[in-house]
Amino acid sequence: MGQGLVVGDLRVQQIERGDGGRSFTIVWPEGAVHGEADRFLREHEGSGTQRTYAYLLVDHLRWLERECLRPGAVTLLDLERYMGAVGAGVRMPLGEPWRAGKRPYRGAALSAAAACLKGFYLYHAARGVNEELGRRLDKTRLPTRADRNRALLGHVTRSMPANPLAPGQVRRRHPKMLPEGARERLLELAGTARDRLVITWLADGGLRIGELRPAPGRSASSGERPVRGVPLRAPACLPPARQPEPGGGKVQVRVGG
Repeated sequence: MGQGLVVGDLRVQQIERGDGGRSFTIVWPEGAVHGEADRFLREHEGSGTQRTYAYLLVDHLRWLERECLRPGAVTLLDLERYMGAVGAGVRMPLGEPWRAGKRPYRGAALSAAAACLKGFYLYHAARGVNEELGRRLDKTRLPTRADRNRALLGHVTRSMPANPLAPGQVRRRHPKMLPEGARERLLELAGTARDRLVITWLADGGLRIGELRPAPGRSASSGERPVRGVPLRAPACLPPARQPEPGGGKVQVRVGG
């Protein structure tokens, strides 16, 4: 989900609100608001979900433009094809490659994209647009033991919402431990020494990403280039810093430049 300059294509537009918060919408190349996307994103006004969904949805809308499809004419097969194009394990012809040169979505990103697409099309199906697709997306499943444990009245829960676009869940040996071999796989995929250093710190220290951030001080070299801001003789684990501006309440995690 790149945030660089976009010319001649659909793009995400950040809007500074009068109360100091931020909103996100999607606009056409000439600057006009994309009405269908904007109405859906307004449902998430004031939350971090709006920003995440905006960047996921703009990629899908660009794909629709390339495929010459309108949101009102999209089928479940088209959505499955798109999910396969961005990284899901879908066994079908996917057509022309999409997101060439970019890393495919994995894990949480695929789940977020599936939730965004389901929400987008269910929102419009409820307003009479592409109702057949809405019926095919609006599925339920039987609750698992974990679902019942998480729910307030789990013992009386009879069904849970299901998403036919969501990737299959990886069964873990322990709910709070990485799957076996995950650390080695992450180290293989890490593109820089800095990324490998962060993965090693998180794994060896048993830290969550929000618990790892640099303290001011001298730099420690990671072998490829220095990791700025990490002192040699000071702890690298500090309480997470939060953005002070209204509407931007998210954890800042910054290791290096």
